[in-house]
Amino acid sequence: MRMSKMFAKTLREAPNGADCKGYEYLLRAGFIRQLGSGIFTMLPLGMRSTKKIEAIIREEMDRIGGQEILMSVVNPADIWKETGRWYSIDKEMGRFQDRNGRDMVLAMTNEETVTDCARGEIDSYKRLPVMVYQIQTKWRDDPRPRAGLIRVREFTMKDAYSFHATQESLDEAYADQYKAYFRIYSRCGLPCVAVGADSGMMGGKVSHEYMYLSPIGEDTIITCPECGYTANRQIASFKKEYYKEEMLPLEKVSTPDTKTIEELTALLKIGPEKTCKMVFMVGSFINDKTGEEEDKLVVAAIRGDMDVEESKLSNAIKANALRPAHPEEIEEYSMVPGFASPIGAKKGFVLCVDDSVAESNNLVAGANEPGFHYINSNYKRDWDGGIVADIASAKEGYTCPVCGKSLKSSKGVEIGNIFQLGTRYSKAMNCTYQDENGVQQPVIMGCYGIGVGRLLACLAEEYNDEKGLFLPITVAPYSVHLVSLLKDNAVGEKIYEELVNAGIEVLYDDRKETAGVKFADADLIGLPIRITLGNRSYKEGKVEVKFRSTGEETSYYIEGLVDEIKKEIEKETKKINDNIVEKEWKKN
Repeated sequence: MRMSKMFAKTLREAPNGADCKGYEYLLRAGFIRQLGSGIFTMLPLGMRSTKKIEAIIREEMDRIGGQEILMSVVNPADIWKETGRWYSIDKEMGRFQDRNGRDMVLAMTNEETVTDCARGEIDSYKRLPVMVYQIQTKWRDDPRPRAGLIRVREFTMKDAYSFHATQESLDEAYADQYKAYFRIYSRCGLPCVAVGADSGMMGGKVSHEYMYLSPIGEDTIITCPECGYTANRQIASFKKEYYKEEMLPLEKVSTPDTKTIEELTALLKIGPEKTCKMVFMVGSFINDKTGEEEDKLVVAAIRGDMDVEESKLSNAIKANALRPAHPEEIEEYSMVPGFASPIGAKKGFVLCVDDSVAESNNLVAGANEPGFHYINSNYKRDWDGGIVADIASAKEGYTCPVCGKSLKSSKGVEIGNIFQLGTRYSKAMNCTYQDENGVQQPVIMGCYGIGVGRLLACLAEEYNDEKGLFLPITVAPYSVHLVSLLKDNAVGEKIYEELVNAGIEVLYDDRKETAGVKFADADLIGLPIRITLGNRSYKEGKVEVKFRSTGEETSYYIEGLVDEIKKEIEKETKKINDNIVEKEWKKN
């Protein structure tokens, strides 16, 4: 490609809103342009990189028996109503009506679509197992787009689905996907970790997220450096210390100006572990009888030395969504914000009790009267009901549940996920097969997703310096950047044609620009190998070669240049291939 003919241009400065380096450089290097909030156009350079990422994904999916299909991005709402997700998913789902007034959906994922297809194609155990995948556009109306392609509303995603007759067969496919994902990311050159995760709206009980560890990430990853325990904070557990002792009589005490745990413990001269605090949310629930959505007050009781993990709470009470409660919503149940507890409160709210409270005695709790608390409150004796579960948020410094050592935390960006869906969708949509005995059975399913654009964004975040990008050769838009500084373009054209005819991907800077501009753009775009045709080297029959990632420089004679560059490309590719990771999934 000649740069004089390129559609996109480089930018000296990043537009407003570039909130991380990777995003800034993708903009400035001319890979992407923003159309609207969370909506981007992929320019030629970005398109070439994403096509290479997609090619790697396709190879690895085909390698484990995948068959590529393409499902519609527009779905009739009927199939989403079959599973109930038409009602349970909030404003993130794109909804509209066609000209005939029928409800339609812009697919944000494709479980319903693929299950609808499978129930027409799979009729016998003889057709199982089978796996299909697609690479397709999705729409999710995210309320907080950020960091360029990291968090968007329209995105390209690889989603794969497997269908099975037995759990053992699903486990085998899950293990294949687990390994294939590590191969995909390592072939792209992106380091990642796999963590246990919350299945969320997808359903199922087993899932993993693949995380690129980075300060720009929104997810918190909890790890144990000693034993390797790793999980998203949404589901991470830790070893809790319970405070069991003989129950003492309940006693109301004056606690003026103590609306916080810090103020309360300072007044009573106790540690926060001896208190029980209430976290108030409003949850959205689906009525089992009517199918209608309804809101209920949610009270989460947890010890004062811990915090509630919202995803754990949501899963425990089976809420579709949660939001903070307003004071008047709390007071409706005769509870006083800052001095609240279930003791003496009106019935009708949803109660969830962390096991730290259920298993500890003589805790301080609110008396539902301004300026007063109860000391020596005990669950089951003084207040009862609700669901007892682990709803506590794991933090750095807490105790590992496996080996007892100290946990660490880090930030990460989710770049892929895999789920064991089980029969969540097949039962809802009557997707069955006939087993060996002639009995109809629900198909067992797995689901496996990768965000292509997000993967490119993370690569840009991983591979940049003060000058620009330096993407690995497996995903860089071109392998070679040819820069000619000669007035006579004939020599540059000849070298360009020779390289291209040899099958080498070349971006040729044939523009009438200064050397400084050309070198700055070459560093910004960051192709792996730069060939410079300068006056001094040309007189010696040579070109200068520079490697972007290391800054190393050498020179080669023009005669035999093609062969030398092929060798260098092989070396760069070998660096990636020699570090392909193949980690195994082991079922607990």
